[in-house]
Amino acid sequence: MAGGVGEAGAPARMRVLSLIPPMTQLNTPYPSTAYLTGFLRSRGVDARQADLALALVLRLLSRPGLVALRERVQALPPARQTPATRQFDAAYDAYAATVERVIAFLQGRDATLAHRIATRAFLPEGPRFASLGVYDELYPDDADPLAWAFGALGLQDRARHLATLYLNDLADVLRDAVDPRFEFVRYAEQLATSQPHFDPLAEALAAPRHLIDDTLHALTVEAMQAHEPQVVLLSVPFPGAVYAALRIAQTIRAGWPEVTVVLGGGFVNTELRELAEPRLFDFVHHVTLDAGERPLLALLDHLQGRRSAERLVRTFVRDDAGQVRWVNWPEPDVPFDETGTPTWDGLPLDRYLSLLDMLNPMNRLWSDGRWNKLTVAQGCYWKKCSFCDTSLDYISRYEAASAATLVDRIERIVDETGQTGFHFVDEAAPPKALRALADELERRGVAISWWGNVRFEKTFTPALAQQLADSGCIAISGGLEVASDRLLALMKKGVSVEQVARVTKGFADAGVLVHAYLMYGFPTQTVQDTVDALEYVRQLFANGCIHSGFFHRFACTVHSPVGQRPQDYGIRLLPLPPGRFAKNDVGFVDPTGADHDALGRGLKKAIYNYMHGIGLDEDVRAWFSDLRGPVPKPTVRRHHIARALAEPRPAPAHATAPARHPA
Repeated sequence: MAGGVGEAGAPARMRVLSLIPPMTQLNTPYPSTAYLTGFLRSRGVDARQADLALALVLRLLSRPGLVALRERVQALPPARQTPATRQFDAAYDAYAATVERVIAFLQGRDATLAHRIATRAFLPEGPRFASLGVYDELYPDDADPLAWAFGALGLQDRARHLATLYLNDLADVLRDAVDPRFEFVRYAEQLATSQPHFDPLAEALAAPRHLIDDTLHALTVEAMQAHEPQVVLLSVPFPGAVYAALRIAQTIRAGWPEVTVVLGGGFVNTELRELAEPRLFDFVHHVTLDAGERPLLALLDHLQGRRSAERLVRTFVRDDAGQVRWVNWPEPDVPFDETGTPTWDGLPLDRYLSLLDMLNPMNRLWSDGRWNKLTVAQGCYWKKCSFCDTSLDYISRYEAASAATLVDRIERIVDETGQTGFHFVDEAAPPKALRALADELERRGVAISWWGNVRFEKTFTPALAQQLADSGCIAISGGLEVASDRLLALMKKGVSVEQVARVTKGFADAGVLVHAYLMYGFPTQTVQDTVDALEYVRQLFANGCIHSGFFHRFACTVHSPVGQRPQDYGIRLLPLPPGRFAKNDVGFVDPTGADHDALGRGLKKAIYNYMHGIGLDEDVRAWFSDLRGPVPKPTVRRHHIARALAEPRPAPAHATAPARHPA
């Protein structure tokens, strides 16, 4: 491969193509390729990017795509037909006539179509529309089941929700007629999630291509012909992108054997840290871990003959003996403030789909609208939570850029994209850095809208919450987790329930949407703990502290303090199955023996209703009807949060160590 030396010792202008594989997001580009493309261009590399996740969905959900899909549906034997496939076949003419118009509407190119969609007479309605019956149960006297959510003026939102149900119906047909693993976001994730063996992936990749595979193959060929890269980077953030990423790699290796294929991303960084499976290298040449800047510079140097293979950085390779080898030449990472400005150049920003799937207001931000994604600080300044992967680089290596640098990046991104909405994708954005950012935005007169994740720590005073709102903050999420002071201390979360109440109330009073991430099933969590936690959550909703929330089941990972020191948390880990591929989640035995499955159903039902203002005066025990045996009475006083909010707010301690949060 041709090489050379550019100015100031930079690599010659190799052409590198970064690909977003299916399936990640459809409303906005997953940011990894934008980060890498911006960085590589700053170092003199001819870097390009393409989003094959979006391209795949747009190709499948087109009129020609539906023609091909119908052929597969009609070829199914009667025993394999489902309600989704039968309804699609019966209403095919209506789908063919509307699909491209619906896509244009969701892309913001045909806004007036909302009037027809909202009538419920324009789109064919498949099984997914049955979910509207849930609203009928909540509001039996309301003639319009969507009025509670959107009111009289929410025409665009109402239409987007109906159009999203329409697309979900088509996704169900693709799953039932073509590939049972298909999802818009998590495509075939069971083939990769904590999968110790490569066999399931190998078998799936060796199977004959189906309609979705053929479409992805064609898109890969088009991208290779358009960009003619020498190196292709496959960024795989989730297990649900692995299968399609390797299908892309398969096409490249077969058609362009001289091109180097590199695998990286969040899935690799968490689950492939002990990779020993040589068959993966039938598809890719190199696998890199953690922040990609330094490993990629080293790899490009190597490909140009400027450094030996022994001096690669954080890279897995397969050697001549067919064994996987880990190479990690000691070399410092690129400082965060030198990683450059992300660029979305080359991505079709006007073709992303603004979906409205879940009516949870925070979850809506994830799928509705195109957000410029930016990081305030690398890593987490707290990095103590016992459930978190604190041993991994993306958490443990904390670095921040100056506020001036961040606003420089913001201004360049707005100039490039023409859009002023930002999602700060930090693990937990530091309060001091956010204050400095707000100051700099105000000083320059830069108007943006932004949202992100924080720790609900006491540094976020009402005054700071108002300043952040004035700077453009529209929503904040944070972990309340188990809503139990005992378990929060065991988690080393560094907050209390009363503190969370004060902080969230400050944000809510400033007009900021507040979302709480909640957890159940943490080690030693009892039924009593869970009932008390829900009582706290009920009071937080009732007192206007939080507007939305989501309960998820605790999962123990091998990289977390719980997974590394289970004895400190009163549990026993189950042996990991032997294997040479992925390793992340690990099972455990909790001697408390609580039925977390039954508790989880009650928690999710309760929070769904609380978000809609329903059941806030009811005894929380009513939500746990699935639990066997008596449900204990909450030990939390019924007005505990209201009394805590009425108390004078303690001044923030100076021990917050501002030096850890450089602006």
